[in-house]
Amino acid sequence: MIKGLYTAYTGMVNQMNRMDVLTNNLANSDTNGYKKEGATTQSFDDVFAYKIKDTSESSTYYQKKLGSITLGVKVGETYTDYSQGSLVETGNTYDVALTGEGFFAISYSDDNGNVYYKLTRDGAFTVDQDGYLRTKDGDYVLNQTAALTMDASSDGYIQVDPTQETTIDTSGNIFQNGELVDTIGVIDIADYDYIEKFGENMYQLVDGAEITDSAAGVEQGYIEASNVQVVSEMVDMITVARAYESNQKLIQTIDSMIGTAVTQVGRL
Repeated sequence: MIKGLYTAYTGMVNQMNRMDVLTNNLANSDTNGYKKEGATTQSFDDVFAYKIKDTSESSTYYQKKLGSITLGVKVGETYTDYSQGSLVETGNTYDVALTGEGFFAISYSDDNGNVYYKLTRDGAFTVDQDGYLRTKDGDYVLNQTAALTMDASSDGYIQVDPTQETTIDTSGNIFQNGELVDTIGVIDIADYDYIEKFGENMYQLVDGAEITDSAAGVEQGYIEASNVQVVSEMVDMITVARAYESNQKLIQTIDSMIGTAVTQVGRL
């Protein structure tokens, strides 16, 4: 019965982790370029029971396996679903979305003024009074050369004339007055296991990441919405809640059985 308590407890912990992931997905269902996460489950290694110091079958002592028991589940890894989100038309000149695999490269600055190379799928860009292309959080968008070389310095910032009409083609080339001004930095990663989330919709490289050219197309006047399906996430939340309640009821039942064994069976 004690084993049953532990098994039910691990089940509750696992469902709590799944619920945390689902609620985070729902909270970011309106976040541009957000990629939903999922939770995995692992089983605890089997524990073998042995006969200890049993010499009934032989004059020589040896351990004999009686079988194995499992101790429930444990929380597995959290993974990211990088599938394409739907495109939402905005008509804004500097809103761009990617169709296909790839990321925009940006120069991220923290509160201490440190500059880092980051990636994002959120193409809701703006132009400041000096003509620099920035994210909605104020980070500079990098051009193609800086994106491929991971140069987050000001040399790779994109600057346009804010008073001129701007056209962006599917390759990310920016044109003003019929002339090429710069190219939005769009790259891809050879293995997505070597990137990790940073904030709501940004990513950072980890050791071993390999930057490659991206075949993604750039669509002007659109932004990529989150790939979270709200209805699907709500259904999963109901399933998780019921599984949690089942484990909770199991603990209550086992607790009642233990109480009965202690207070009544023990009197016989």
